[in-house]
Amino acid sequence: MPLFKWKGKNRYGDIVEGVRTSPSEEALRNDLNREQISILEVKRARREIKIPLLETRKVKTKELSVFSRQLSVLIDAELPLIQSLNILSEQAKSKYFKKVINKVREDVEAGSTLNQAMRRFPKVFDDLFCNMISSGEQSGSLDIMLRRLSDFLERIVKIRSQVRQAMIYPAAIITFAVLVVIFMMWQVIPVFAQVFTELGASLPGLTVFVLNMSNFVQHNILWIAVAVVALVVGFRLAQKNKTGRKALDRMKLSLPLFGTLLEKYGLSRVTRTLSTLLSGGVPMLDSLKITSATAGNMIIEENILDVRTLVAEGSSMNDALKEVGGFPFMMTQMVGVGEATGTLDEMLAKLADFYDEEVDAAVKSLLSILEPVLLIGVGGLVGSIVISMYLPIFSLISQL
Repeated sequence: MPLFKWKGKNRYGDIVEGVRTSPSEEALRNDLNREQISILEVKRARREIKIPLLETRKVKTKELSVFSRQLSVLIDAELPLIQSLNILSEQAKSKYFKKVINKVREDVEAGSTLNQAMRRFPKVFDDLFCNMISSGEQSGSLDIMLRRLSDFLERIVKIRSQVRQAMIYPAAIITFAVLVVIFMMWQVIPVFAQVFTELGASLPGLTVFVLNMSNFVQHNILWIAVAVVALVVGFRLAQKNKTGRKALDRMKLSLPLFGTLLEKYGLSRVTRTLSTLLSGGVPMLDSLKITSATAGNMIIEENILDVRTLVAEGSSMNDALKEVGGFPFMMTQMVGVGEATGTLDEMLAKLADFYDEEVDAAVKSLLSILEPVLLIGVGGLVGSIVISMYLPIFSLISQL
């Protein structure tokens, strides 16, 4: 069917536009009139060539946070929900997110609740988001729930960026160093080897070792490249497989220096998510189920699900945390105080703030340790290769 681009005014007087397929222009005009849209312009549109691999079908957490904040402000200003969504769709930077907001607006205009319309896009609006929206709609405090969601997402973005900074920096340095060493072994060292052979120089043990390594790299460069690709692909496949992901997550928690950081990051997300859901009026069992999916680590996720099972059987959350194990003593104590005083959501929020500060301090400490260690390590590695090539030259000069 032909594709048409249209522009008009809805029943609130707002300018709306879009692209639709229709048998004819007349049929499209009739459809728009039935939707109470006063038509300003209708014209044929060219179909876009879509390449699936290049299409972005993901919305960044930061963009979702901004959306929540802006929608909260618009609703607080008593603008109609449909008009608010229309304004936000025009401001969205991502084309995919713009389409999602427009679809949500159309569903709301057709009679759906906001959370029902959002549940059609689980990759954009997860269970946590939709449950908070549902709670806000039922209690008449949608603007407050959206503000809490925005605060929650902003904190998640901040803590995630800190952890990424701690993980990416050493990974980038080590990767670069390995590539430089492989290139030297493959292209640079053979030139020195040829010179030494022609001069008949006596070679020290270090030089012999480096030349042997270079010889190995030259003859197996293709297999080394295949091994690196296989390692990367295997890692990605393991992350998608439940057993592989569990093994990787367990290994991550046992890493020296990084393990403690990742555990605190996971606990920060768990306590922050659970606090946000409970303060929004979401039932405990639903909150624990949603929280487990946001932990970011399968070991912590399974522990939370075990806690949920015990709570469903009648245990207090404090007792369940102690029985399952794997949670810090301070967390169980704070949860116990929160349950005893009826302020569990506030205690969890304080715990989340504490773990956020711990992650921040751990990242700074880790980077301060890693920077000199990596510089010395990489410098020592490259320096050793360079020295090994100059030792025979010094020996030849001394013999002259």
